[in-house]
Amino acid sequence: MYRHCILCPRSCGVDRLSGERGFCGETAELRAAAAVLHRGEEPPLSGRGGSGAIFITGCGLGCAFCQNYQISHNAMGRPVSVEEFAAVCLKLQDRGAENVNIVTGSHAIPAIAQGISAARRAGLRIPALWNSSAYENPAALELLGEHIDMYLPDLKTLDSDLAARLFKAPDYPRAAAAAILKMIEMIELRGGSPAGVIIRHLILPGRLDSTRAALRWFAEHAQGRALLSLMTQYTPIPGTGGGKPGNGAPERFLGKGEYETVLGWLAEFNIEDGFCQELVTGDDWLPDFNRPNPFSPELAAPVWHWGFD
Repeated sequence: MYRHCILCPRSCGVDRLSGERGFCGETAELRAAAAVLHRGEEPPLSGRGGSGAIFITGCGLGCAFCQNYQISHNAMGRPVSVEEFAAVCLKLQDRGAENVNIVTGSHAIPAIAQGISAARRAGLRIPALWNSSAYENPAALELLGEHIDMYLPDLKTLDSDLAARLFKAPDYPRAAAAAILKMIEMIELRGGSPAGVIIRHLILPGRLDSTRAALRWFAEHAQGRALLSLMTQYTPIPGTGGGKPGNGAPERFLGKGEYETVLGWLAEFNIEDGFCQELVTGDDWLPDFNRPNPFSPELAAPVWHWGFD
């Protein structure tokens, strides 16, 4: 699938096996930046040991406000073989991780599927989670069917104009909705519960219309089939496009009144199952992948790093 790449909806068609790079900026070589025991995921995912997050370099979406811009925009990370990826998974398990949480790996699905398969053969027993923007082709997701136990897709917006400005992807609403429904279908076919898919939505300050549309979509298409996770940690990031005038990215944190309005909509749409982050108004969530532990010690414990292992 790397020979004429159509792993994401951009369908660049480049030959990544020959070293060509599409929008994601990556060849067929799998690259990663860090692996940590993350305590900031939804409570059942973090558990007592932390979620074993592996941060994959590159991204096919390009959010203007990406908190992981060092790896998604700036290509920070190094190549890892299938064997090394499997070893990182096992190291997370040995350190007490509740799961292996693959972060932004949509452009590297074939290599990651091989890596998880190799890890299973070597003794990986904990669940594997797919943590993505949902900007994916359903056909590519099928490659993950036997390897992934839970999906954590974003539903960023259903507004094509907003998606064009913030993600350079006016087709994001259509593509994400199709990908999420595919994830739900795959979990249901395996006899999984609604907890097998957690749909995340980051509330954008000043764009509550986008959030209301996302909540309505969830109520109509995913209620009872997946869980909802509302996130409040939007942070303007100077120098990355986030908060830069003209592209529509908010230049402030979410307000208390906006937060309370959204909570009221949960009741209006009868959405009861899921998670809601407390109001976050600071940059404590921002990682720095130059450090052995990209996050604060309270939020994560380092296990592997591209520059130190």
